[in-house]
Amino acid sequence: MTMWKSVLAATALALASSTSVFAAKTDLVVGVVLEPPHLDPTAGAAAAIDEIVYANVFEGLTRIGRGGEVAPALAESWEISDDGKVYTFKLRAGATYHDGSAFDAEDVKFSLERAMAEDSTNAQKGLFAAIDTVEIVDPTTVKVTLKQPQGSFLYNLGWGDAVIVASESAEGNKENPVGTGPFKFDNWAKGSSITLSKAEGYWGEPVALDTVEFRIIPDAAAAVPALLTGDVHAFPNMPAGDALPQIEADPRFVVVVGSTEGETILSTNNKKAPFDNLKVRQAIAHALDREAIIAGNGSGFGTPIGSHFSPGNEAYVDLTGTYPHDVEKAKALLKEAGFEDGFKATLKLPPPSYARDGGQIVASQLREVGIELEIIPVEWAQWLDQVFKAKDYDLTIVSHTEPNDIGIYARDDYYFQYDNPEFDAVIAELDVTSDQAKRNELYAKAQTIIAEDAVNGYLFQLPKIGVWDAKLEGMWENSPVQATDLTGVKWAE
Repeated sequence: MTMWKSVLAATALALASSTSVFAAKTDLVVGVVLEPPHLDPTAGAAAAIDEIVYANVFEGLTRIGRGGEVAPALAESWEISDDGKVYTFKLRAGATYHDGSAFDAEDVKFSLERAMAEDSTNAQKGLFAAIDTVEIVDPTTVKVTLKQPQGSFLYNLGWGDAVIVASESAEGNKENPVGTGPFKFDNWAKGSSITLSKAEGYWGEPVALDTVEFRIIPDAAAAVPALLTGDVHAFPNMPAGDALPQIEADPRFVVVVGSTEGETILSTNNKKAPFDNLKVRQAIAHALDREAIIAGNGSGFGTPIGSHFSPGNEAYVDLTGTYPHDVEKAKALLKEAGFEDGFKATLKLPPPSYARDGGQIVASQLREVGIELEIIPVEWAQWLDQVFKAKDYDLTIVSHTEPNDIGIYARDDYYFQYDNPEFDAVIAELDVTSDQAKRNELYAKAQTIIAEDAVNGYLFQLPKIGVWDAKLEGMWENSPVQATDLTGVKWAE
């Protein structure tokens, strides 16, 4: 009997003799794998921040819906000038922050100028680079003028990094987030849970849930029993391990395998020898067996990718054949690069199972061609400091869950340290192009350039394995943004 069969059998026995019931129908306990470093989406790159607060606590001028579409949020409407450079936003009248202060045009101006400022700590500062000026027309109208047209501007404003905050409370949002959303922050028991409650007086459609507890449960050994006993009602991203088939067979639960925006990659320091050598990066690309990595990534699910782009996007190009798995070809390329006897490097792995489990497989595959990797497990705070900020790494594995983010490869100081003027020119043209067919052509060209340059080892698109109580309605099947949006979630009558 496997460990999970034993756990399931024991749990079933406990349930049979238990008189416990689910929490009240307006309460919800949501399991999450990672604890965020803080709760301010405008000051951190961790996806775990948005997972809690995006759309729930904080809102932007626009929002990205469950189908990846751009929808109005704190801006109820907008007009765009004929030259595509001036956006005039009509704001929601009567919207307030959770501390009772009014939302108005001053907050929009403050938030956008703060994000684009020279000393900005926003992890996605590039989203705001096209903005020239932000002008207050009146308390409910804001005019944003761009330096040049930007086809993705409204989409960019829907990222978690672009939420609107008040100047009075902005500095305290890491520990005590104050937003305009339908839920307000209640409590953070560090290492255990984060609790939100229904925000009275919300400007939009009231939420059905009175209380939401995000309970931090990092592994399957704890997650599965918590689900089966009813301690947790939903896991938007379930660390089920090999217990998933048993959970699927249980009529009390719904299991949905959806898609995310999470490009899971072997991130590579392109300015650090020997990874500054194209032949070395090509050798690594040939050494990687995506199917084996997917099979052992902790869930066994995932879609192979050959570039930094979601297969769910209409502009996606399948480039997995650019460097097919070929051990002998990899060895030949290393020899051409002057590394016939291979070399040693480090592989820093953050906590998620796709990284820790997948990293073992990647290390084995690279060892086969002569590359010996020292595996260094790191916590998320270390990863953000050492890898993302200081660029102190050789290789790492991470899922980039920001929506439609291929433009990060054009950033001068991004942690990949990739520099290609041809790619930069494509992204620059994309920024000023609004015609969707032309944008798709440019996206295809951008994907091809970074695939051929083997900037990173492109592994798979992270799946979204959602498991929740069958009586629960409104949970998102896919993740077009890195969030657990509970604004439409309710218990069935």
